[in-house]
Amino acid sequence: MARRSLQAKPDDANLYFLAIHAFQNARDFKSGQQVARQAADRFPDSARANFEYAFHLQLAGDTTQSRIYLERAMAKDPRYEEPFFLYGDLLVADGRDEEAIPYLRQAIENRTDYIAARVSLAKAYMHQEKWKESIGELEQAIRLDPKHPEPHLLLSRIYYRTGDEQQASNEKETSLRLRRENPATLEALQGRPFK
Repeated sequence: MARRSLQAKPDDANLYFLAIHAFQNARDFKSGQQVARQAADRFPDSARANFEYAFHLQLAGDTTQSRIYLERAMAKDPRYEEPFFLYGDLLVADGRDEEAIPYLRQAIENRTDYIAARVSLAKAYMHQEKWKESIGELEQAIRLDPKHPEPHLLLSRIYYRTGDEQQASNEKETSLRLRRENPATLEALQGRPFK
């Protein structure tokens, strides 16, 4: 249906985004990437189109090209949170924590309830052994989404590394319980579901 809609109205950007997310939901990332590339080519001034293609490029392991499209998306719409998060998260994955912090902070400024960005920022601080800053981000994430297991898991690691084994154990148990109660929480591919 998504492909047929695109053929009928090839100038409607929203139909591309609908098709991309339909392929994501079907776990057909190759087709999703093809449509995302078409959207980025057809709508080069769209931050969303550039982000969607960047997202699929990083899923395919091409982080170099992904960063190019993320930079375009950030330039096109500095208030769009997801490109800043993904760019920062890729930097954290590369061990470039200090560089990642401004991007992750911008993602959070753009959307204060962005749990994935807070978790990634906490990881950047953790890697630098900035425990207070990391704990602060994780505690804020828990206030915003008490059912999310990942902040508790990271808190467990921090408390273990700083010598508080009892608190580490408590946080680990909380994380495991929340994973059992909310198994779909960590499966979201992007920070905001398509609407």
